[in-house]
Amino acid sequence: MGKDILEKEFIDIIREELVPAMGCTEPIALAYAAARGREVLGCEPEGITARCSGNMIKNVRCVTIPNSGGLTGIETACVLGAVAGDPSAGMEVLEKVDASGRARAEELLRGGCCRVEYLDSEIPLHFVVVLRAQGHTVEVEVRHTHTNIVSITEDGQVVLEKAKELADKGYATDRSRLSLETIKDFADHVDLALIRDIFERQVRCNMDIAYEGISGDYGLGIGRVIRESYGDGVVARMKAYAAAASEARMGGCDMPVIINSGSGNQGIASSVPVVVYAREKNIPTERLYRSLAFSSLLTIYQKEFIGKLSAFCGAVSASCASAAAITYMVGGTLSQIKATIDNTLANIPGIICDGAKISCAAKIASSLDAAMMAHYLAMQDKEYEAYTGILKENAGETISCIGYIGKVGMHQTDKEIIKMMLE
Repeated sequence: MGKDILEKEFIDIIREELVPAMGCTEPIALAYAAARGREVLGCEPEGITARCSGNMIKNVRCVTIPNSGGLTGIETACVLGAVAGDPSAGMEVLEKVDASGRARAEELLRGGCCRVEYLDSEIPLHFVVVLRAQGHTVEVEVRHTHTNIVSITEDGQVVLEKAKELADKGYATDRSRLSLETIKDFADHVDLALIRDIFERQVRCNMDIAYEGISGDYGLGIGRVIRESYGDGVVARMKAYAAAASEARMGGCDMPVIINSGSGNQGIASSVPVVVYAREKNIPTERLYRSLAFSSLLTIYQKEFIGKLSAFCGAVSASCASAAAITYMVGGTLSQIKATIDNTLANIPGIICDGAKISCAAKIASSLDAAMMAHYLAMQDKEYEAYTGILKENAGETISCIGYIGKVGMHQTDKEIIKMMLE
């Protein structure tokens, strides 16, 4: 495999995954599907049914939806998307919702326009939005990734049907050559002119919402509490700004986040700490962009084994990637980068995901604390030995084991969490 081909593949992966999204991605995915359905239906729906997998229900019920006037829930996401969403905007589908759109959505919600049904599916990210009006019915089905519409039907006739390979994966890029070694080689040698625009946007968007979270009134104000209570060290600032960005996003802030692996929180946790550290230490911009490329790809690599949604908290994977990227940023060897990953995953692989909500911000802060401890240990060449617990000989094996635990081992845990939340 030639260097140029590998470089193109990795850039394609980054461009596919690092896209802007407003708010928590699960309700936004529902709004997007509803907006696409409205486009096919050709008029405002008289009724909507949203059939959602347990993980979709888990991740929508507690977050405030942007531009909704402070509303939450699957019904709100679907109705707002169908009434006032812009399907051409993708994961920013609700960006242009105005007061009249909100008012009409609220009117329909009060009238019971939308109902939610549980979809018994083995695919964690799976839902079907059904819109009805004037005797016609449109169904939009999404699987695996947030905008992966696998089929659209109108009155039982197929309007769109995705090829099976794409429908089953949810993405178009080839991730088979991702590894710790290839990611580092890419970050070392990629022509920055080819990716500069991606990371300029990532820094701008994710730091803007971090500043908004610190200064605004969202959730518990965790960013300010961390800054006031933990002193003025760089790790405290990393935790504070990353947590504040998450809290703003979960609290309904309408500013976009550059997501990673379908998650805004993972996008934040894999970028904001790296930017804060680089600015604190006066790291050159070019080195920062290479480190962000490393962190972004390492997050994607980890999530390939776990899946988009599971009982395993994605803040762990993204924070692990951030700390490994900081080890990379300061000139750490491949062995020290591996040690950062192993030291992190030896410590906090058991944080559960009990849905998207403002307390995700606290999980990001805790995960970053553990990941930076792992970094400092690694920089002193201290590492937990292979076969200590679930650690393996190389980082790729450890990452795949964690992924297996998150995807397969915690499958029943996920079901029990969903059951408790629904009760």
